[in-house]
Amino acid sequence: MYTPSESRYERMAYRRCGRSGLLLPAISLGLWHNFGSITPFGVQQSLLRTAFDNGITHFDLANNYGPPYGEAERNFGIHMDRDWHTHRDELIISTKAGYDMWPGPYGDHGSRKYLIASLDQSLRRMHLDYVDIFYHHRPDPDTPIEETMGALDQIVRSGKALYVGISNYYTPQQAETAIKTLKALGTPMLIHQPNYSLFNRSIENGLDAVLEKEGVGCIAFAPLANGLLTDKYLHGIPADSRAAHDPRYLKPDSITPEKVAKAAKLNALALERGESLAQLALQWVLRRPVVTSALIGASKPEQILENVGVPALALLTDEELTRIDAILSGQA
Repeated sequence: MYTPSESRYERMAYRRCGRSGLLLPAISLGLWHNFGSITPFGVQQSLLRTAFDNGITHFDLANNYGPPYGEAERNFGIHMDRDWHTHRDELIISTKAGYDMWPGPYGDHGSRKYLIASLDQSLRRMHLDYVDIFYHHRPDPDTPIEETMGALDQIVRSGKALYVGISNYYTPQQAETAIKTLKALGTPMLIHQPNYSLFNRSIENGLDAVLEKEGVGCIAFAPLANGLLTDKYLHGIPADSRAAHDPRYLKPDSITPEKVAKAAKLNALALERGESLAQLALQWVLRRPVVTSALIGASKPEQILENVGVPALALLTDEELTRIDAILSGQA
């Protein structure tokens, strides 16, 4: 019988999500890579318990996380029954739909049919009555935005999700249209989940300004660039690394000499601060007030323990931020 740590809320910082009443942990745990059939159940349980024992209250999933599709949610349903049902009200559980999930014309994209059917399936897999956050996972140019946002509005009104959000809406225009369409229906947009890291600054194209103006929170996925912003790949590709044995998300040819050289210089700065490269990369993402939380993945409990303390570290100075920009631009 799992008994959480009594000190679980003492280490984590919690940040307000946009202009909502919801606080999210500065570090959240994604169940993308390591909660499918390829990861032993005991390892999954250890990751979830370590996260919660250290104040991570937000677990992030999607309908097609695995492998195979749906397996992360199915496994989480077992974890829910074993460990989490008595702590449900302490958790923020999110899931998504928007990519391919089942065969035929109704298992992909952004129709009302797909989004509502997918969430119903997700709830059954996870043994839940509702999720805290439900996302549309990517824009669908072939479905009217009024239909997609109308489905999210209906989902909130049905009680199947407390809040809704969007992910991968990368142009300011896409995000602003979705936010305003949903708002006109009477349901505020809670959050946007984009890819944001030292190696992917795409939200700085004006998307961040839209989120700030509209009072929408932001949770950054892949803040460690799928491991490139750790010290794992500074000296080659380790045999036990994701790039070596599971290149679905990090292909060996994406580990370029240029990126490794930049990571090495960033690592040197991190060591000067008495930190790891991963901690520096998370601090950099969280420096932005618009960013509510950084969404990490983990294959070992030690990785979670390394990163949960990031909010308590000294803030990056203006001089250090300038040095980081110089490294990223190739000027240092």
